[in-house]
Amino acid sequence: MKRQILGILGLLLTAASLAAQGEAAAGNDSDPSEALRHLGDVQVQSAQYDAAIETFRKIIALDEKEFGPEDPQIAGDLLYLSGLLEATNRLTEAEALIRRTLAIEEKGLGPDHPDVAPDIAITLSSLFHLLRTTNRFAEAEPLIRRALAIDEKSFGPEDIHVAADLIELTQMLQASNRLTEAEPLIRRALAINEKKLGPDDTTVAAAANELGQLLQATSRFTEAEPLMRRALAIDEKILGPEHRDVARDLNNLSLLFYATNRAGEAEPLMRRALAINEKRFGPDDPRVAGGLNNLAAMLQARMQLDEAEPLIRRALAIEEKTLGPDHPNVAIDLSNLATLLQQKLHFTEAEPLFRRALAIEEKSFGPDHPDVAVGLGNLAGLLAATNRVAEAEPMMRRALTLLLDLARNTGYERPELASVLQSYRNLLQQMGRSDAEIEAAIDALVGKRI
Repeated sequence: MKRQILGILGLLLTAASLAAQGEAAAGNDSDPSEALRHLGDVQVQSAQYDAAIETFRKIIALDEKEFGPEDPQIAGDLLYLSGLLEATNRLTEAEALIRRTLAIEEKGLGPDHPDVAPDIAITLSSLFHLLRTTNRFAEAEPLIRRALAIDEKSFGPEDIHVAADLIELTQMLQASNRLTEAEPLIRRALAINEKKLGPDDTTVAAAANELGQLLQATSRFTEAEPLMRRALAIDEKILGPEHRDVARDLNNLSLLFYATNRAGEAEPLMRRALAINEKRFGPDDPRVAGGLNNLAAMLQARMQLDEAEPLIRRALAIEEKTLGPDHPNVAIDLSNLATLLQQKLHFTEAEPLFRRALAIEEKSFGPDHPDVAVGLGNLAGLLAATNRVAEAEPMMRRALTLLLDLARNTGYERPELASVLQSYRNLLQQMGRSDAEIEAAIDALVGKRI
């Protein structure tokens, strides 16, 4: 079940709002790029990302002609374009633009000047987000910690900017399974927001949601549920029952219900969240695709495969159309569909989907990325299920090696590691290896970690 694209789109829409506020404050009605900027924002709202990218390229060209390529006034548009490129999986170009933005800001008045430090913190957070998305946690962590230090110095230790940084850091720590480190940070963020904004603010709801998800990840469901219900109640009261943040809250609460074997309670929440996003964003928006995938996963787990399949196919069609055929989210959809087809014993149809998903992941992230390991494990599992164990074994071994290397080199252990390790054991057993041979093979890979 996926959520990643939602965060990128949320950042883009927030950036659009901030850009519009900045222009209004400046009274820059004669700016020749203003109409283009408005057009670009409309294109983003309607998920026309390729068109929006070209629009913002034109805006930047106008800015560079008027102000010069290193003028701080172009930094905001550079950063916004980088977000669009990231959302459409053009990560190398996006990273270069963020780094260019950071260099412009730091060169202008210096990295510690109080007039630019808050902007630098925003740019650091954007670069952190991209690196986190590509699982470059070791590079990402110092950036968000630097942004946090800047905001603490600029605004004080109990400011909402600090809380936002704490939430970003919490999300990375949670993604890398450092839950013990993450918990006090998200609790601090929630306390800051409650103190500054009051108990019923939507920013408080977002922090409560994050804490609830962390508690769910550590199986503290009884503590997590009231936080998620509180977030939903706040957002419904403040934003109305059909706001996109309400859809997010419904989705998160439904996943908690599903995790606690309350599928009957989960399903109507998922369907309501999906209906909100379809009404708000249209039937072909990536946020709709995420809801379709979540609902399909629940139906699939209940073996309602015929009902789940068209939902996954629709999600795949949406994301191929809006994000492009080689986007990592498309790889997730392909893997979801292939897994369902494998459950239905449609191995011939499932195999090319797994292979295409793996190719996308390798192209997007490189051959040693942990998502590639998951793709290898999926394909190896299908090969084993069709008795092609000789072909499956090196793939499963490579998947396990990648996940073990990640744990050794970074200290971050992906949750898939245990299942891939067990799958490799099962595969060796299927190949007729003795218990002693299996343990020797595992020891050779795992070494001192067993």
